[in-house]
Amino acid sequence: MNEPEPSNATTPPQSTDCITDWSAVQLAKRIAERQVSCREVMEAYLDQIERFNPAVNALVALQPREQLLAQADARDGRLARGESLGWMHGFPAAPKDLASVAGMPTTLGSPLFRQQVPKTDSVSVARMRESGAIFIGRSNTPELGLGSHTYNPIYGTTGNAFNPSKSAGGSSGGAAVALALDMLPVADGSDMMGSLRNPAGWNNVFGFRPSLGRVPYGPSPEVFVSQFSTDGPMGRSVADVAMLLSVQAGPDSRMPLALADDPAQFTQRLDRSFNGLRIGWMGDFNGHLATEPGVLDCCTRALDSFKTMGGAVEAAQPAFQMERLWRAWIALRSFQVAGVYGAHYADPNRRPLLKLEAQGEIEQGLGLTGADVYRASVERSAWYQALRVLFERFDFLALPSAQIFPFDAALDWPHQIGDRPMDTYHRWMEVVIGPTMAGLPTLSVPAGFNANGLPIGLQLIGPPRADFSVLQLGHAYEQVCPHVRTRSPLLAPDATLQPMAARKDSPARRGIMETNPS
Repeated sequence: MNEPEPSNATTPPQSTDCITDWSAVQLAKRIAERQVSCREVMEAYLDQIERFNPAVNALVALQPREQLLAQADARDGRLARGESLGWMHGFPAAPKDLASVAGMPTTLGSPLFRQQVPKTDSVSVARMRESGAIFIGRSNTPELGLGSHTYNPIYGTTGNAFNPSKSAGGSSGGAAVALALDMLPVADGSDMMGSLRNPAGWNNVFGFRPSLGRVPYGPSPEVFVSQFSTDGPMGRSVADVAMLLSVQAGPDSRMPLALADDPAQFTQRLDRSFNGLRIGWMGDFNGHLATEPGVLDCCTRALDSFKTMGGAVEAAQPAFQMERLWRAWIALRSFQVAGVYGAHYADPNRRPLLKLEAQGEIEQGLGLTGADVYRASVERSAWYQALRVLFERFDFLALPSAQIFPFDAALDWPHQIGDRPMDTYHRWMEVVIGPTMAGLPTLSVPAGFNANGLPIGLQLIGPPRADFSVLQLGHAYEQVCPHVRTRSPLLAPDATLQPMAARKDSPARRGIMETNPS
């Protein structure tokens, strides 16, 4: 169907002579007005992928070029007849390799699912397809989506867009890197433990974790239990993120917890005054979080951007013991992981195909009692109330998007930050669990770089269901923060690109949960 042109279309492209430089909003406009053909768009993006993907391994299961060009030609034919499928008409897209895509490999980066080819799309994927996207392949993800470092034994390691020898983050690592190197106009992802936020921060793009229920997740058999993971958008601008969210969001009768709000709200103007804005900076929770030197400094400097907008930033701490939150998170997460993968663990022939970190989480989950899970849920509710009280003083809250800068991609995970050992394979990402546990809308925005040119991000957290307001805040920040416009050095015309080693036998089999915090 024909859609009204969004007012967000004022976002300028990086240049006017290269299709892959255009913002997604501009790309959609130019396709709709037939200023550029879908074939030209597809050729430009496939050329970009051919040049950059070997250096970072962000996109996998790539489809044959001639088939993709034939689909682009078909999209052009529809436009010639006055037919548009939607905002993504002719867009190259690469759904994350955790989401079901009909007729395409969906491996979850795991030997367990190496041969899996679904017959149906997930809700978010179906909506992108209906909006006109052409699926060119998949974006790489950690094995089973577990861990914030994108490597797996099926497709190997994804390198960071600013330095391919460093981690891309995860689990939407492939998506973030593909965006940062202009290999996709926008990208879908999913987020349980920062999977849209950490890779966005580490690749200097935007990643948005929507409110619980904003983007229906699934369908899956555990719709009432799975309240941590959500699909969401990533982009090189907040306007692009908002427009992709308008495609992904909206109710679905199969999803009982889906929000009923009209997703067209995300096509509206993002411009808004934030004079008098109050932001609560939670930092490292008064030293509770181990953080690499420079992370907090980058983020506090980035927060100065809000002062130029007429806002105020103050230190803020929830009235809650943060170790309580971690223990509740571990219990609820391992309970869910055990439910999803417990049958594979119970099968002695399939258990060895589970990464050791997954086995550790399943064992924890299987050891929980019903009372343990109930107590963790009560703690989660208490955490929500603690943040609700903070929102009586502040309009938004802020945290770093990660506790460290991108680390060596050859590692399994950071075992230590400074002099503090990490007691689990995901403790180094504890900073992201607060918004997840409270179900709050959270946007990761670029915050700056360390002395080695590695990026870090800032989480902007909104009150319950205030997704549009968070995007408006991010859009205002984007206009005044200089780091947003810093591009990867790999994009320089004289950059030397080296093929990335696949490292399929990387540390996936060496890491394991080191404690049992249940």
